[in-house]
Amino acid sequence: MGHLFNRNVLLGVTGGIAAYKSAELVRQLQERGATVRVIMTRGAMEFITPLTLQALSGNPVHTELLDEEAEQGMGHIELARWADLLLIAPATADLIARLAAGRADDLLTTAALATAAPLMLAPAMNQQMWRDPATEANISTLAARGYHLVGPAAGEQACGDIGPGRMEQPVRIAEAADQLFPSGLLTGKRVVITAGPTREALDPVRYISNHSSGKMGYALARAAAEAGAVTTLVSGPVSLPVPDRVRALPVESATDMLQQCLDLLGDCDIFIACAAVADYRPSAMEQQKIKKGPEEITLQLVRNPDIVAAVASSEQRPFTVGFAAETNDVLNYARDKMQRKNLDMIVANDVADRSIGFNSDQNAVTVLWRNGEQALPRAGKDSIARQIIELIAQLGGKR
Repeated sequence: MGHLFNRNVLLGVTGGIAAYKSAELVRQLQERGATVRVIMTRGAMEFITPLTLQALSGNPVHTELLDEEAEQGMGHIELARWADLLLIAPATADLIARLAAGRADDLLTTAALATAAPLMLAPAMNQQMWRDPATEANISTLAARGYHLVGPAAGEQACGDIGPGRMEQPVRIAEAADQLFPSGLLTGKRVVITAGPTREALDPVRYISNHSSGKMGYALARAAAEAGAVTTLVSGPVSLPVPDRVRALPVESATDMLQQCLDLLGDCDIFIACAAVADYRPSAMEQQKIKKGPEEITLQLVRNPDIVAAVASSEQRPFTVGFAAETNDVLNYARDKMQRKNLDMIVANDVADRSIGFNSDQNAVTVLWRNGEQALPRAGKDSIARQIIELIAQLGGKR
C-alpha cells in the first residue's frame, strides 16, 4: 500500500476533454488505498457522466453548491472537512483563473476555499492558453499560496495543436498525490482495539458497569488510522463519534466483546485491549425487573472471561497490548499482569488520579515491554495515543 492508504481524496473534475481520464484516475487512487469522492462542474458533465464516476468511486457524485438536501448539513463544508487532499484533474484555464481570484461561485471553488487540506492541480488546456501570460500569472499566484502542480504534459492535443497543455497521465497524477503524504507507521497493518466499558445485565433494566468513557480507546483508534492501519474498534456503550476511517463494532457484555475479538483474530496483526471490561457478571440474568423488597439482597457473580489473555494465548496470536488501570502500586501490578498474561506490551495508568482517570481528556501513562519502559508525561489523550502507536510501530509493527 502507498502513502494514500486510508486517505480521503476529494477529486474535482472540470469541463475539458481530458475529463475522460478522470475515470482512470479514480481507479489509480483507489489502488493506492484512497477513498475517493467526486465533485463535478457543469462543464465536466458535458464530457463524462456523474453515473460513471459514481460507479467507479462507490460514492455519490456532488455537482451543485445549492443542493437543498446537502445544504441542510452544510454539504460543501462537510466535503471540505472530509478531504485529506483536494485534487482537481483536469484543471481548466477557467477554473485556475477563478481559484486565483478567490472565487466561490460553484461547489468546487467553494470547497477549495473552505478546505484545510492540500490542493493539487493537474492542468489541461490548449497549448497557447497554457502559455498565455494570464494563465502563467494565475499559476504563479496559486503556487505562492501552496497549491501543488502536476503536469501538464506536452504532445498532440485534441484540437490538433502540439505543445504543453495535455493533462498528465492518471498514474503520474496518483503517484504525485501519493508523495504528498508521509508513509504511515502502520501502513497496511490490521489493528483491532477494544474500548469503553462493558455492561453485565442484572435484569432487563439494570446492569453492572464502570465509569469508562472510551476516550482513550477511541483516541488510539484515531491514531492507528492516521498511521495507515486498517483499524477496527470493538466498543462497549459510549457516547463518542466513531473516528474517520475506523470500522466500529458495538458490543454490550464481556462475553460479546470476547467473541467479537476472537472472530477478528484471523485478520489482525496488532491487538490493543483498552476496554474496561467488567471482571464479574451475574451468574444469571433475571427475566423480569427485580422488585424492591428486602433491605438486603445477595447477588451471585461469576468471573468474566479474560479477553486479552485469550487473545495472547491464541494460535493466531497478534502483537498484543494490554492496559493496566490501577489505583496503587501501578507499575508493579502492570509488570505482573504483562508477564502473567504473556503480553508484548502494557500501558499502565493511575486511575486514582481523577485528572487523568476515567472520563478525563488527559492522561499520563507508562508503557512497559519485556526489555524496557517509557513514561509518557501528562498530555491530551490524542497526543498520548499517538505516542503509544509510535512505540507499538517500533516494537511490533514489523512483525
